[in-house]
Amino acid sequence: MKIVAKFGGSSLAGAEVFKKVKAIVQENKPVVVVPSAPGKSHSKGHKITDLLYMCHQLASHNLNFDEVFIHIETRYKTIVEDLALKISIDQVLTEVKTSIAGGGSRDYCASRGEYINGLILAEYLGYNFVDSKDIIRIKNGHWDMEETKKLVDEKLANQLPAVVPGFYGSDSEGDIVTFSRGGSDITGSIVSNCLDADLYENWTDVSGFLVADPGIVKNPKPIHRVSYRELRELSYMGAMVLHEEAIFPVRLKQIPIHIRNTNHPEDEGTYIVPELGEKDKNLVTGIAGKKDFMTFTVEKTFLSEELGFFRRLASVFETNHISIAHIPSGMDNVSVIVAESAVAGKEKKIKEEISIYCEPDSIQTSYHMALIAVVGRKMISTKGVSAKIFTALARQGINVRMIIQGASELNIVIGVENEDFEEAIRSIYNAFYKEDKA
Repeated sequence: MKIVAKFGGSSLAGAEVFKKVKAIVQENKPVVVVPSAPGKSHSKGHKITDLLYMCHQLASHNLNFDEVFIHIETRYKTIVEDLALKISIDQVLTEVKTSIAGGGSRDYCASRGEYINGLILAEYLGYNFVDSKDIIRIKNGHWDMEETKKLVDEKLANQLPAVVPGFYGSDSEGDIVTFSRGGSDITGSIVSNCLDADLYENWTDVSGFLVADPGIVKNPKPIHRVSYRELRELSYMGAMVLHEEAIFPVRLKQIPIHIRNTNHPEDEGTYIVPELGEKDKNLVTGIAGKKDFMTFTVEKTFLSEELGFFRRLASVFETNHISIAHIPSGMDNVSVIVAESAVAGKEKKIKEEISIYCEPDSIQTSYHMALIAVVGRKMISTKGVSAKIFTALARQGINVRMIIQGASELNIVIGVENEDFEEAIRSIYNAFYKEDKA
């Protein structure tokens, strides 16, 4: 089996977890290992990437960054010494420091955490080191699939097994370009796609996805299998274990993802698969949500019969650079749901523009709404699911402000008051999983 394995920052924060990673690699034999930069080594510590961003910020203002960089040096030197490696870490760190002081870009500086960790891990595992800038091409902020595939075939395929640093690639000029934070997940997914891997393992500090946030629900059930589509719904609503952009490259090749715990490799983890089979019996796969949404409710007689109305309405939010979360509508009204933070300082302007472009009878706004997504297979076609959800909420005296139910058979989205958010999630979870609790 051809496996690509990505290890997160918590899995590479110090020598002790490096040893766990080596044991996993020796057992599973991945053809490529993708490392993140070291995460926090203790609760009051700092992530290496954060320290590198600080160095760049100081250097860009011609300020001395020695006091920050010494923390980076100490972390890496300690790992190398504790693992008794022969890598010339002083030389590597000096080169990076000189480049930062010499005006290295923000992306270059941030990428050095993964780069240095990749050099160390390759030495420790006895793998080849292949720099991501030489094989991952980024164009206009996105992965250039064709060019990357060509470079992987030329520069990686004959160097296996290899360590490929996560989080960055390069543009057509050879300049370093980073993905968004957590982007090492994307690197692993891209490499999996280009190598036609059989499995993409993503090792982190949790044993996969849970049905609900453990900060809200006590000891929620694990999700052992979830489809790509279900994961997209849950990730959009805040259930983040895997960077949501990491799904697309592997989905193109129908490659499964296995989320696993570096500290507990014996745990089953979560498989993310193209489609679930009949043996996957849980009706509700997961429950996730976010707070602090607001609505613009627009009323106009015969609204549904007016050609172009929804296009004009949506264009108001587009020109104000506001993403729309949902647009539930009725015969003579429509509600546009957006994040409160995106509207800050723009509400009056948006209402004026809606009045000009749409000529509504009225526009009302309301704040402090939380959205909860109940995600699962064929929920809409299964009798009694909605009744079960709303009965559970009613028993707790929770008022439902909005219901959004599409035709995808994947989710039901419920709007409640911010203050009812946690209790609503607990109520829904108990309605579907209480019988299984022991």
